[in-house]
Amino acid sequence: MAIEDSPEARLRYGEELRARREGAGLTQEELSARAIMSRTHIAHIEAGRRRPSLDDAQRLDEILGTGGMFVRFLPVKTEAGVAEHFAEIPELEKRATMIRTFASQLVPGMLQTKAYAHSLFMRGHIPWTEEEIEKLIGARLARARVLANFQSPDVWFVLDEVVLRRPVGTAAVMCEQLRHIEQLVVSRRIRVHVMPLSVGYYPLLAGFVSLMWFDDLPPVAYVETLKHGKVLELPSAVRSCQSAYDRSVGDAMSSSQSLALIRSLAEEFEREQHQ
Repeated sequence: MAIEDSPEARLRYGEELRARREGAGLTQEELSARAIMSRTHIAHIEAGRRRPSLDDAQRLDEILGTGGMFVRFLPVKTEAGVAEHFAEIPELEKRATMIRTFASQLVPGMLQTKAYAHSLFMRGHIPWTEEEIEKLIGARLARARVLANFQSPDVWFVLDEVVLRRPVGTAAVMCEQLRHIEQLVVSRRIRVHVMPLSVGYYPLLAGFVSLMWFDDLPPVAYVETLKHGKVLELPSAVRSCQSAYDRSVGDAMSSSQSLALIRSLAEEFEREQHQ
């Protein structure tokens, strides 16, 4: 039976990990080296502040010889519409003081309108029912609530120009979506830099990355491909993602140029819907 994720479940899980680690005569540093995890991540799991991934739990079981216990009792996120590899991200976004996101193909979930998200799920590789789609959309729109607080987190996006031009749904859907992004930029709640097609190849083009900073945790990077995602905590890996993001910002349009393009494309979609 799955253990539902909660602060209490994480705390019990962390206490068990500490007991098993100490029973094996290992320090947090020694366990982190063997498990290919940062010492800080081990410390946060033991304190109940973080939930390990399934891969983390499997490595802990193997190293500590616990016969699959850490996998069986891994607290599981039960919210509808959140993939297991993504389950930790909404929580991290809520705690973050600064978020820097890059997207090369689609509007990031935090910025999606209901109609845009609905169009994506309708064309997804899984044939969802309408009820399932509504749950998926609800989970996605819930992430946008972090933008309701004007002060924190400080959020920037680098969006490939393809993201703005690719039709998802009808012209009306795209017009609404671009107007939504425009409103968030104009209100100074977010900052957007568009990567023009003329740049050609650049370091971040291969995937999706979201960088997050916190008051009480080291910075992390979340990277994602078609069906897989991973939270990176190793300082060198996070710095590598940060460097690629910074270089991409340097090649992108300015904030004012990006806003002008968003407005122009919204107008194009608006004219198209009235034709």
